[in-house]
This record gives sequence, structure tokens and C-alpha cells, in this order.
Amino acid sequence: MKIAVKTLEGKEAGDITLDKAVFGIDVRQDVIHTVVNYQLAKRRSGNHKTKQRHEVSGTGKKPHAQKGTGRARAGDKKRNIDRGGAVVHGPVVRDHSFSVPKKIRQLAMRSALSAKAAQGKLIIIDEAKADTHKTKPMADAIKTLGFDSAVIVAGADVDANFARATANLPRIDVLPTSGANVYDIIRRDTLVLTKEAVNDLTSKLKG
Repeated sequence: MKIAVKTLEGKEAGDITLDKAVFGIDVRQDVIHTVVNYQLAKRRSGNHKTKQRHEVSGTGKKPHAQKGTGRARAGDKKRNIDRGGAVVHGPVVRDHSFSVPKKIRQLAMRSALSAKAAQGKLIIIDEAKADTHKTKPMADAIKTLGFDSAVIVAGADVDANFARATANLPRIDVLPTSGANVYDIIRRDTLVLTKEAVNDLTSKLKG
């Protein structure tokens, strides 16, 4: 499948052939959902914590006799019903991440790329480089290309001027090829790839 290549100024720069094995497969929404959950779970810090009975400050002495006082039984003053007591079944520090096979992650990536291509939300540019770090020229170039919410995969390395020029633009993310991921691709409306990024992703995902 062929797609036109544009420059940052919106001019035609030839075309490129996309591999159907990467950009033209049947989209698996279930796999995309699994991998997005995998990514979001992995980034959770898991440091939420409440004190359990053995961690609450206080005496372990029995406050009153077991029987004969008319009061409820109590072993100490660290119960959840006591003021300053422990929390029952509260969160503890833990790792929320879970594993997903590499082939499933690759399938999700191919599905995300194919979904953008099928929706007409895939734009190929010749290169992601800027002559200046100023934001206004970059904003004008993006407006010319016709999108306002996009993730731009710039290639193996991100040009310093390009990164600075896009840093203050809302809803515009710039990533190197190694940082391309399913969550960032689907959270933005448009996917913009350089020719270098297309070749890198094809060689990475086709195998």
C-alpha cells in the first residue's frame, strides 16, 4: 500500500510503500486493550499504603476485662473501630505490573499502526527537523499539515530544534522510534511518521 510523503511545509515529497504485514493487518482491539492496560499498570508507583494493626502506634495491653464490664470485647486499642486504629484490608506497597508476551505486544503495535492507516489518520513526512527552536514556525507547519493532536515518531534520534519547537504545543508528542508505543499512538488523533521511522518500525515488527 502506497501513501504520499510530505514535507513539514506541506509540500509533496514522493511516496512510500507501507508493508501490509505491519500497516495493513486486521485490527485486534482486544489485544490493544490488553497492552494499554499492561503499559498503564507498569507505570503505577504502587506506593499507596495504610497502617495495619501491627504498625499502629499504641499499647498492646488489654484495655479492660473480657467480661463483666458491659462493654464490647477488646484486645487492644488498635482496632479499626478505635480512634487512631488500623485500617482493615487497606492498600499495601506492591508492584501492579504484569507480563505480556512479546508477540502480543508486537501484534498490538501492528494493530495500532494499521488502525491509524485504515482511518486515514497516518501522515508520512520526509524528516522531522527544524531550522529553529521557535514554536510559532512549527505551529504554522503543523497547521498546514492539518492536525492538532498527534504523536510524531521522528526516527532513531529526535532533532534538538524539532523537540524544542514542539515542546510547548498542546496535544503534540514527539518520540524516537525506540519510544513508540501503543498507548501514545491511540491517545492522539493522528500518527505522524518519518520515512526513517517507517523503515525502523517495519524492520522491528515484521520479524
